[in-house]
Amino acid sequence: MHIWTEMTIKEGLSWAKEQLQEACERPAFEAELLLAYHLGKDRTYLLTHDMDIFADVNAFQKLIQRRAVHEPYEYIVGSASFYDIHLDVEEGVLIPRPETEILIDLVAEIIEKENITRMAEIGIGSGAISVILARKFPHLHIIATDICDTPLKVAGKNIETFGLSKQIELRKSNLIDAVPEVLELVVSNPPYIAEDFLLESNVIDYEPKEALFGGRMGDELLKQIILDVKDRGIKYLACEMGYDQKEPLQDFVNKIGVKYIKFYKDLAEFDRGFILKF
Repeated sequence: MHIWTEMTIKEGLSWAKEQLQEACERPAFEAELLLAYHLGKDRTYLLTHDMDIFADVNAFQKLIQRRAVHEPYEYIVGSASFYDIHLDVEEGVLIPRPETEILIDLVAEIIEKENITRMAEIGIGSGAISVILARKFPHLHIIATDICDTPLKVAGKNIETFGLSKQIELRKSNLIDAVPEVLELVVSNPPYIAEDFLLESNVIDYEPKEALFGGRMGDELLKQIILDVKDRGIKYLACEMGYDQKEPLQDFVNKIGVKYIKFYKDLAEFDRGFILKF
């Protein structure tokens, strides 16, 4: 790799774009994002100052090298854009996906229609779902669980940033084992990928396995959540799921008996989740 002692913004972007050809779908765009992050400026600044020489070229090159080996952009900058906010993220926490916004909107409809005030989230991750719902509904109390320490720490930071610690309580727990309280609704984006499914390297090499894999078939954890929520007499469950899990889950709930299950699709028209009423 050529060691540059100084670069103009234009040269930096051109070099970075070249380095990122293999790793990203939009190398020029990500080069801009990472240089803007490095300079603490927005992307428009780069266009108006493209002949400026910038400081600490070495540190910028290190950021680009991390992205070039498929490390997710969000881990490099420590932040993920989701819904209408930015959330802190770090390795060990699943990066929130745009599809999860659909789950949030469907859950928001139930909360509104049923005047729900007490819910739980299983597997809080970065806190994306609970933070958005708590911001939408100031009277909503959420108990959010995770089995791993890093998500609890990161979610705690995000909850604090948005001033929601009165509404969202964190607990280390497997599913809802440590939540004896009366609940009206449970939401979860659980691990639902089958053990042998091949994922892209930016996901499998960096994102937490505990948040991705749901067992040998992938739907074992989802079935356990359905049974737990049913046994507790909680009325509603909303979950994300894998694109190929609609039929096995439909069969499963037919056997155990529920009021209804409604499946929904994501923006790419894949089956993505369900709302269950017991």
